[in-house]
Amino acid sequence: MAGRGSLVPCVCLGLFGVLCWVWVSFASFPDDQHALGDPDAVDRGAFQPQSALSEMEFASISTYRGPGNADRRSNKELPIILWWSGGLFPHFPGDSERIDCATSSCLVTSNRKVQLYKRTASIIFYGTDFRAYEAPLPRLRHQTWALFHEESPMNNYVLSHAPGIRLFNYTATFRWESDYPLTLQWLPSLDYLLVPVAVSLQEKNRLRREGLAPVLYMQSHCDVPSDRDRYVKELMKYIEVDSYGKCLNNKPLPEHLEDTATATGEESRFMNFVARYKFHLALENGLCPDYMTEKLWRPLHQGCVPVYRGSSVVADWMPNDHSAVIVDNFPSPKALADFLKRLDEKDDEYAKYLEFKTPSRVTNIRLLEALETREWGVNDMSKPNYLNGFECYVCDRENARLAAERGYRRAPKKSQPPQPKMADNNHMGCPLPSPGYGDVKDLPADDAWLQIWPQDYWQSLDQAEGLESLIRHNESDPSLLWKHIQNIAVSRARGKH
Repeated sequence: MAGRGSLVPCVCLGLFGVLCWVWVSFASFPDDQHALGDPDAVDRGAFQPQSALSEMEFASISTYRGPGNADRRSNKELPIILWWSGGLFPHFPGDSERIDCATSSCLVTSNRKVQLYKRTASIIFYGTDFRAYEAPLPRLRHQTWALFHEESPMNNYVLSHAPGIRLFNYTATFRWESDYPLTLQWLPSLDYLLVPVAVSLQEKNRLRREGLAPVLYMQSHCDVPSDRDRYVKELMKYIEVDSYGKCLNNKPLPEHLEDTATATGEESRFMNFVARYKFHLALENGLCPDYMTEKLWRPLHQGCVPVYRGSSVVADWMPNDHSAVIVDNFPSPKALADFLKRLDEKDDEYAKYLEFKTPSRVTNIRLLEALETREWGVNDMSKPNYLNGFECYVCDRENARLAAERGYRRAPKKSQPPQPKMADNNHMGCPLPSPGYGDVKDLPADDAWLQIWPQDYWQSLDQAEGLESLIRHNESDPSLLWKHIQNIAVSRARGKH
C-alpha cells in the first residue's frame, strides 16, 4: 500500500481515486435492467440506475486478453456474473470489474442489486456460505448458478445430496469430476514434493532412541465428522503417539509453538519440529473422494510418512504406490500399529516410502499430468488463482450458452437449443459420516459425535429438498423453506414423496 502523506496534491489525488472507484463500480449496469417475469412482483428499485454516473462507460482494468478472445463488445453489452458471497470477490478495489477471458468477456460484481437484471447471466456461490434459507429467490429462468467450494464437506452437507448439488450448473470443488476441479489445491507443484528430506533417517532414529515417539498427531479441531479422535484413541493402545494440540493431548508444545495457528502455515520452527517424526497421522476432518489437504502433502514434502485417512481414492494421487500408509487398508488399529512398528524397526522398508524424492521414482502419470495442465497456480504469480480461473470458466460458458440461445431464436429450424447443464453427485457428493472406529449401532445414545454429525447430514438433505421445492414452486420468500420441508415430510409419511 502507498504510504500516507500530508501534501495537498496527494489528498486531491486520493479524492479523485474515490470518485473514480464509485464510477467504475456502478457505471456498467444502466440500460437493460429488466428481469424476466412480472416486474411488479419484485423490487422495482433494483431496476433503476445505481448512480448519477450510470450513463458513463464501465472502465476496463484488465490487461490480459485470452489468445482466442476477440470480444469487442462494449461493457453495456456484456453479460454480468454476480459473486453472491462478496467476501470471496477476487478483485480489488471496488465491487465490479470487467474480465477478458480465454474466448470472451464479462462484467463481474459482488453488488447484489444486480441479481434481478436481465443481463445477470450467472450467480457464483461459495459453498461454505450457501444456505438454503438465504438463497436468492425467485430463481430466474435466464440465470445459471455456479458453485465454488474447496473446503471441507463438513462445512455444508447440503451439497452432498443430489437435490442440493443439482441446483448448480457449474462447479469448482475438490472432486476431480467437477467442472473446474480443485483436487490438488494444497499441492503447489511437483518440486514441493521433491525437496530433500528435512530430517535424515539416521537423525530420526537417534531421536527415537532418546524417547521421541514414532508417530505424531497434532489436532485442535476435535469434534469432526470423520471422528478421527476415536480411531487415534484406539491406536494409542498399541503404539506410542505424541499428541499435541487440544485433541487427545498427551504432550505440551514448546513455548515458541504454543500458538497452534502456525500449524496451518509453514512457519520454519513449526516445520522443523514436526519433521522429526517418522510418521504423521494425517486424518482429514471429513471423508470424501478427492478431499486432500495439507495434512497429506506436508509430510510428503518434509520426508515423513503420512498415515492417511480422508479421500477414498487417495492412492490415485500419490507420487507412486509406496509413499503413504493408508489407514483403511488395515482391518483394525492394532493391525496398523503392528505395521508401523515394523517400518520403524526396518530402515530399508521405511526408506522405500521416501523413494519418490528421486524424480525418476515419481511414476503416477495422472498426478504429473494434472499438475502440468492445470491452468491455475498455488503461490505462482505466472498463473491465475483458481477464483479468477473459475469466474472465467463461467464467463466463457455463459457467453457460449447465450450465443447458442440467440442462434436458436433466430433460426429454430436450423439449430438446436442449448441443453441445460446440471451438476450431479460426482461433483461433490460425500457419504454419511461414520464412526472413526467401531460400528454406529454400538455407540451409546448420548455419544456426542452421534448426536451431531449423522443428524446434520440428514437435516441437510431436508434443506436441499426444501430449497428445490421452493424453486420448483417459483417462491420468492426463502423463509418458506421450513413450510416446504414440513410438507415434504408429510408427503413422505403418506408414501407420496
